[in-house]
Amino acid sequence: MNFALTTLLTFLLMEGITWCTHKYIMHGFGWFLHEDHHQPGYPHVFEKNDAFFVVFAVPSILLFYFGIRPELNVLFFIGLGILFYGIAYFLVHDVLIHRRFKWFKNTNNQYLKGLRKAHKIHHKHLGKPDGECFGMLFVPLKYFKKVQ
Repeated sequence: MNFALTTLLTFLLMEGITWCTHKYIMHGFGWFLHEDHHQPGYPHVFEKNDAFFVVFAVPSILLFYFGIRPELNVLFFIGLGILFYGIAYFLVHDVLIHRRFKWFKNTNNQYLKGLRKAHKIHHKHLGKPDGECFGMLFVPLKYFKKVQ
């Protein structure tokens, strides 16, 4: 039970960590990797921004490694929470919002519409400063009200 709770808490904490890394790293010193993601009509399948997937996977991989040594321990479940958040982020950000894959094309869910609206507002800013709405799965309620 404690391991399941650890995984869930890690998943929830990842939203705050993601908000901070998006605002202060990706829109900070990591802008050189994130910038192409804010440009419309990017002509390639991959973006430089995709490098962040690799960067953010490293802690999870290390936690899995140390979470089974010398035996299964809490680190494994922290890594699992990060992995689950990464999967959710991929499905929401790359599949639902940016439609890099043509899955879930006909969703009519209000929560998912609110997430899309919030991210579109984030992308209306093409430059590094003046960004807003850096969260992914938990966004301000005003974006859900705008899609009703």
